[in-house]
Amino acid sequence: MQLYSVSENGALRKIIKVDFAENKVYLIDDLKTIYLWVGLKATKKKKNFGIKKANILNDKRKNTVKIQIINQNKEFGAFLAMMDILKKGIKQNLPIKKRPELYIEIEDTMELIDAGLDPDLEAEITVAAHNISQEKKTYDELCRELAETQLIILKGKVKASEAEIKKKTKEIYKSSSTYEEICWLLAELKILIEKNSFYKD
Repeated sequence: MQLYSVSENGALRKIIKVDFAENKVYLIDDLKTIYLWVGLKATKKKKNFGIKKANILNDKRKNTVKIQIINQNKEFGAFLAMMDILKKGIKQNLPIKKRPELYIEIEDTMELIDAGLDPDLEAEITVAAHNISQEKKTYDELCRELAETQLIILKGKVKASEAEIKKKTKEIYKSSSTYEEICWLLAELKILIEKNSFYKD
């Protein structure tokens, strides 16, 4: 998963967590979907730059993915289900195949144009998601398992209470994510946990 904020001049800045500020535009790439989150007070210019950057990232892929524009307070589906994780943040230390020709220098920072995909990681998540789907768990069971996994990340060593698990499960259920999306998110989070890729305060 790669997280970026979109600046007023159109540059992408790599970040480790999303604060969902109403004047911001964020680009979240989870390998399967590119999400463009647009704050209520974000400028039209910044939103348009964000759309342009999302398309550039997508065009660089061997296989393009779906781009979803998410407006503040109208979050839905898989994005809604992972918002707490985005607020918590992830480390950007996964092995990424660098392709220098896809990087550009803007001002004094390295602004990323590359999709940041590690093909091996994407394949790993795909296989893991498929394996989870083959377990034939009910949608409710998957929502609970995803809730438990998210709470492990959010709470660290502090064990979540049954009430917290039920509340998080309900939030995920209400997100109306598809069965496939839940499997993918669950696989992705488990693999990122294994790789110790979540940001620790």
